[in-house]
Amino acid sequence: MDGSGHKGVARGVEHRNGSVEVGDTIQIGVAVDIPEPWGALLTRRRAEAGDPQAADIPAHVTLLGPTEIPVTALPAVESHLSSVAAAHLPFTLHLRGTGTFRPVTQVVFVAVAAGISECELLAAAIGSASELHREARFPYHPHVTVAQDVAPEALDQAYEDLADFSAMFEVDSFTLFSHSGQARWQPRRDFPLGG
Repeated sequence: MDGSGHKGVARGVEHRNGSVEVGDTIQIGVAVDIPEPWGALLTRRRAEAGDPQAADIPAHVTLLGPTEIPVTALPAVESHLSSVAAAHLPFTLHLRGTGTFRPVTQVVFVAVAAGISECELLAAAIGSASELHREARFPYHPHVTVAQDVAPEALDQAYEDLADFSAMFEVDSFTLFSHSGQARWQPRRDFPLGG
């Protein structure tokens, strides 16, 4: 997830962490957080590649990319996400090795080796709400970005350094994040899978 913040001034919305969002629109995203110790390692590796987004975006698998919605739509969005989570069971996610979207985009990522179809089904269900529909520039491909829009040498290095990376863990929830334009993406609420 990456993107800019919201615009306007209207009512406030409280985050899971207690901070308050003010504005008439809000930038949201939905993702599977990468648990420790792998989350910090992949976020650190992204920073080492010189990717400035590493400071604002924790390691994750995107289910819904940055999407601007009216603040007033948040309750309906959260209700939709609860329904989606309840309809999908927990699953095992296996991250293994690296891949790249070059030359189309300057991205190196850690690949999803198992759990691809579960991520695809979740992403499709989440994006089915009218408030969350967005035109995709590219087909959905679950992955964990570890370097983006950095020097070619840094992309090559990230690709090589993480070629043997492997992590396997149970995904039992996904998280709604928001971005104010002021700081890193903030978790708003977790949605447990299987109700």
